[in-house]
Amino acid sequence: MKKFLLVGLLAIGLWQTKAQQVTDTNGFNQNSAQRLLDSNKGLTIGGYGEVHYNQPISSDVQHNGKLDVHRVVILIGYNFNERTQFVSEVEYEHVSEVYIEQAFLQYKLNNSINFRGGLMLIPMGIINEYHEPTTFNGVERPLVDNYIAPTTWREVGVGITGNILPVSVRYQAYIVNGFNGYDGSLKFNGSNGLRKGRQKGAESYISSPNLSAKVEYFGTRGLNIGLSGYFGRSQSKAFDGLDKNDNTAGLSADSTYIGLAMLGLDARYNLGGIELRGQYYYSELSNTDKYNAFGSTNSSDYNDLGSAMMGYYVEAGYNILKNNENTSSQLIPFVRYEQFDTHRKVHESITRNDAYNKTAITTGFSWRITQGAVVKADMQFIKSKADSEFSKVFNAGVGVMF
Repeated sequence: MKKFLLVGLLAIGLWQTKAQQVTDTNGFNQNSAQRLLDSNKGLTIGGYGEVHYNQPISSDVQHNGKLDVHRVVILIGYNFNERTQFVSEVEYEHVSEVYIEQAFLQYKLNNSINFRGGLMLIPMGIINEYHEPTTFNGVERPLVDNYIAPTTWREVGVGITGNILPVSVRYQAYIVNGFNGYDGSLKFNGSNGLRKGRQKGAESYISSPNLSAKVEYFGTRGLNIGLSGYFGRSQSKAFDGLDKNDNTAGLSADSTYIGLAMLGLDARYNLGGIELRGQYYYSELSNTDKYNAFGSTNSSDYNDLGSAMMGYYVEAGYNILKNNENTSSQLIPFVRYEQFDTHRKVHESITRNDAYNKTAITTGFSWRITQGAVVKADMQFIKSKADSEFSKVFNAGVGVMF
């Protein structure tokens, strides 16, 4: 526990630019939706995308590499007037998959309160909101943001957001639908965590509303600190059409959802050529004993969900071209250390699996050629507590945001 407290304290002391106070001095750190919201134009069009090369490396086995147009996203925003705006993002993944990443209406009630409704990103951590390729180091997004708070996590909902400038605080608070925990089959397990439960606004359904909220402090130069939370329970189609007087059916339906309380702490610091960031997640899951028991009668792959999940990372980088007056480019060597465990705690009915307790070290560089264009390369070393040695992957890619 002391280890995680130290990581949390380190994360508080480290962070990058004033979060969504709009951008850093070089313009590399503003997310795409905020750019649309800050635009004074009626119609605004933008986008981002990335192409990746992933090559597993082994001394004993030969592996083919993977080349992938990982994603191309088209952004369309419209300002109806100075108070009313619409933001949308259409995402193409792996060339063949199409998703809506965001689609929400925002109305400015006053200088500190904005109403939002529609499909919105859950404000949890850093990457879920700042996931454009020019805003983070590493070819792939941090693994913590795949397994513990699954990026890109978005849900349909309604709420408020705004800045309280006198105290340098930004806040968000939404009522949203939750993860799909059961739609005829269970979606959560120890291997994938909550990732397969994302509804993504695609004919999503709601059986129980959830709360998502975040507050951020940006009052110190170069420092931004965020505290986020998500509370509620997963959704289940077992409740649809349920006879309230049928106790047997009710007990069965009660075994198809989990309760979820997730907390996140993140920090970024960016001053001069120094870039530091850290992030910590902890999730408590309830009703997992009944959920796993229900799963054991349907699929052996879905009966080992843990009762708590934890993950964190710390990262450091430095722009070695900071003092070069002849270029606006940034060349940033970096290193990131991650640790995450989807079996942080388990109910006594299942056995803790050390294969779900993983460490990852990623080191490489980001060459930000100009504002909105980046070339990346890194080596990633991944090892679970059950493994005897690290697996290795070389990654390279290009990314843009405009």
